[in-house]
Amino acid sequence: MKRTTIGRMILLAACTSMDLWGAMAAHAAEMGWHAKAEVPHYEEQVFPPWQHGANNPTVKKGLNFTVPEVDDLADFHGSIDHPQLVIFVGGNYFFAMAPLVAAFEKKYPEIKGKIYYETLPPGILIRQMQQDNTITVGNMTWTIKPDVFAAGLKKVNYLIRQGLVLGPAVPYVTNDLTIMIAKGNPARIETLRDLGKPGIRLSMPNPQWEGVARQIQISLRKTGGPALERMVYDTKVKNGETILTHIHHRQTPLFLMQGLADAGVTWKSEAIFQEQSGHPISNIPIPAKDNTTAIYASAVTRGAPHPKWAKDWVNFLRSPVALHIFEHYGFEAYHDAK
Repeated sequence: MKRTTIGRMILLAACTSMDLWGAMAAHAAEMGWHAKAEVPHYEEQVFPPWQHGANNPTVKKGLNFTVPEVDDLADFHGSIDHPQLVIFVGGNYFFAMAPLVAAFEKKYPEIKGKIYYETLPPGILIRQMQQDNTITVGNMTWTIKPDVFAAGLKKVNYLIRQGLVLGPAVPYVTNDLTIMIAKGNPARIETLRDLGKPGIRLSMPNPQWEGVARQIQISLRKTGGPALERMVYDTKVKNGETILTHIHHRQTPLFLMQGLADAGVTWKSEAIFQEQSGHPISNIPIPAKDNTTAIYASAVTRGAPHPKWAKDWVNFLRSPVALHIFEHYGFEAYHDAK
């Protein structure tokens, strides 16, 4: 076969391939996928889990297979193979759990490597409990009953009333809100009022399952009245300038680092963790008069499989060692109002 004929065949194949790729991209756009049709180039430090395995208390981890955005179970920690302590904790301090678990294991070495915990939003954890403690992520389904439930004090008390958790709720730390921004503050945001400005892109917790959304809405009303709350959580949601999280506010720094948002309201501790991790994230404090404080509490679940360890964990969260870990991320010890 002549070289010119071969060359024409290669060129024809290339053109056909390009036409096919163009058709596929056009079809993807029609189907609602507006991302760029190209192979992604991952910057692994951007995507969770951000603690490089430190949040997995399992001793023998086997094959480490984690692919950013594809195979990445960032909110599930440890082994489901006969754990001796199972903790369902709202994702507000997923980053503090690794040092907390390490400190607990140091105090009780016999439980080392036998702790499993989830750091999903409280609303999703409750749904899991209501579905016979069963959850499906991708193609994997598993059932695991929690020994401890930890979240906001109001949410824990709600579960006590529902009969899923035993009283009393034991509060241990408090947390305040902040405005999380990209490092350098390219959008020049100064206050909560600025979040209502046209063109400011936001990442905000979803009120359907994140309790923090309620506190944020209160702070928005304190700052700019119902109009500011409607702008952030209604108008901007409809016009696409507010992204509501699909999981929890762990997504906000992810969106900021990807350039998909300019700001988002999160807990102060979350911003501090991101800055300590070296990520290009900063924050703008919210004045006390406009801020909203959360109280975190925990309690033993009804029918806990490991009640002894459950009680030990609940008590541990109020210990000086645990409080020191929390304070490292900006939390403050809870003190009874008397």
